[in-house]
Amino acid sequence: GQLRYTVPEELEHGAFVANLGEDLGLDVSTLSARRFRIVSRAGARQHLEVNLENGILFVNERIDREEVCEAGGTCLLHLQLLVESPLELYRVEVEVLDINDHAPTFPWQEYVLEVAESAVLGARFPLESAQDPDVGTNSVHTYRLSPNSFFSLEVQTRSDASKFAELVLERALDREQQRVHQVLLTALDGGVPTRSGTARVLVTVLDANDNVPAFDQPSYSVSLPEDAPAGTLVIQLNATDLDEGPNAEIEYSFSGHAPSRVRELFHIEPRSGQVLLKGPLDYERSSLHELYVQAKDRGPSAVAVHCRVLVHLLDVNDNAPEVTLTSVSTPVLEDAPPGTVIAVISVLDRDSGDNGRVSCEVGPDVPFELRSSFRNYYTLVTTQALDRELVPEYNVSITARDMGSPALLTRSVLTVPVSDVNDNAPRFLQPSYSVYVMENNAPGASICSVSALDPDCQQNAYLSYSIADGHIHGMPVGTYVSINSDSGHMYALRSLDYEQIRSFQIQVQAQDAGFPPLSANVTVHIFVLDQNDNAPVIVSPMPRNGSVATELVPRSAGPGYLVGTVSAVDADAGLNSRLSFQLLQATDFTLFSVAPDTGELRTLRSFLEQDATRQQLVVQVRDGGQPALSATVSLLLSVVDTMPQTLSDFSEFSLPPEASSASPVTIYLLVSLGSISFTFLLAILILTAIRC
Repeated sequence: GQLRYTVPEELEHGAFVANLGEDLGLDVSTLSARRFRIVSRAGARQHLEVNLENGILFVNERIDREEVCEAGGTCLLHLQLLVESPLELYRVEVEVLDINDHAPTFPWQEYVLEVAESAVLGARFPLESAQDPDVGTNSVHTYRLSPNSFFSLEVQTRSDASKFAELVLERALDREQQRVHQVLLTALDGGVPTRSGTARVLVTVLDANDNVPAFDQPSYSVSLPEDAPAGTLVIQLNATDLDEGPNAEIEYSFSGHAPSRVRELFHIEPRSGQVLLKGPLDYERSSLHELYVQAKDRGPSAVAVHCRVLVHLLDVNDNAPEVTLTSVSTPVLEDAPPGTVIAVISVLDRDSGDNGRVSCEVGPDVPFELRSSFRNYYTLVTTQALDRELVPEYNVSITARDMGSPALLTRSVLTVPVSDVNDNAPRFLQPSYSVYVMENNAPGASICSVSALDPDCQQNAYLSYSIADGHIHGMPVGTYVSINSDSGHMYALRSLDYEQIRSFQIQVQAQDAGFPPLSANVTVHIFVLDQNDNAPVIVSPMPRNGSVATELVPRSAGPGYLVGTVSAVDADAGLNSRLSFQLLQATDFTLFSVAPDTGELRTLRSFLEQDATRQQLVVQVRDGGQPALSATVSLLLSVVDTMPQTLSDFSEFSLPPEASSASPVTIYLLVSLGSISFTFLLAILILTAIRC
């Protein structure tokens, strides 16, 4: 429904008008939180306001009815009240009641009326009208004439209900006895208390004029479109006088009681009687103008005659609709349900009839529609779920079109941004990550970077990275790698050893900062790459008597005789563990690799008598790394006539002094191996202590 209140004009600030909170059934305690307010067009004066503490409508600034409503009649203030959460719209009308704050006034304090002494009894002479900006009973209600012997007063009513007075001749005039009669005209309004205004009327008696002008008819009625330009002929008046000469020459003019507004809009050509348009017309301000015209000849004792011209204005579709966004609730959440109110829109067309009837619509291909709540008031609501990630902002075109011919329209564009909600989980750029790290890396070195995207925005798209709990070879994953929570860069916390761990995997989580937060996981596979950091180790033959291994060869051995094998191992992998065997000096023997970790030592020819019975060979085992690492072993070959049955039979063989002394290469290898072993053991002990 629609509430309607009344308030007198000229009340002071703070004056009570109505208790809106109670009349609308609203919870007064929630008015402030729900932003209860009056919405109005931009630039409009806010005469009334609402107290959010008690819901009372009060006077915000003094209301002058004559200023707010220029035209007479009912003066209404149309209020649109809005309350949010949920959004509701109310329409309230406040009628401003007129108080009698103006007295009637005459345009002139003294008015001269010329009357021929031959005027017949009962002749009427229109008098100047008083003006009172008040309306209704507070406007001019009647006129009074001071007591006299010749004239009486009759009060007439115009079509717009305004009053004017006519002087009626009650007694024959005689210019020779009295040339001037003076009466006092008083205009009174109908207010309480009554206010009044006065003017002196000087009636001058003129010599008799045989004939007076006469209009074709006492009243005329014409129609004129409101958009007629200045200079347009309104009507051609015609008055005739049967006299001749100057007594037959007629001049036209407005009667003394013609309203000032009429004089501003219309002009009368004195000689031709043409009524021309002088100022701009406005049907919406006034649809009817009442013109009072007088005609008199140019004789010495001219007497004026009067007629009335009613000018009816025809409405023209000269006002395009006005679109006002009285309230806008943006941005709108993307998960807002269909039917959510986005804006309250008012349309106004100052024309009348079909010219003032307006339809409103939104542009195509937008998830919004208009719903009419009151006449010329619409709410813009959603028709379906929104998705900010698809369309972050809508430009909604609102078109208001009247029913005139031709129709006028106004188009306004409302920008509706869509606010994000956390409805999208992060998504990694890859389904999984494979990372290759060279062993013996420096602790703290960056090993890789993971990255995820979140199509949401602001804090809903702010991602933080973390590593899920887990264990690698019994140790927490956090002792192996860490991740930068902002950038996703991953770092190795320890130096990795291919010979201890060749690969492992971890779970990385990306979580946004929305509420509630959403997350995604990805698996990161870390592969440790081998580095040639282990030299080959010879496992056979095992050296005796220091660093020299002894082998017995029968003198009868022919070419290709298998003297023995050399076996070695390498803890590295791939090329780094691929071993090759070779003799470091040219001899009568050759060395073949028959397995990845074994080399065979064979004779190239048969032994001769002059061959030494003892020969020392140096075998080098070399891996395929870059740079390559190697190990050597010295072999002492003893050529015997008969092979012993047991190893103890060869105990008497002793090495020559040069053979018994270890070669420098072997010593270096042993020292290096011992240092590496000691360093590794020390690292294990330190790590264990830190862990504990």
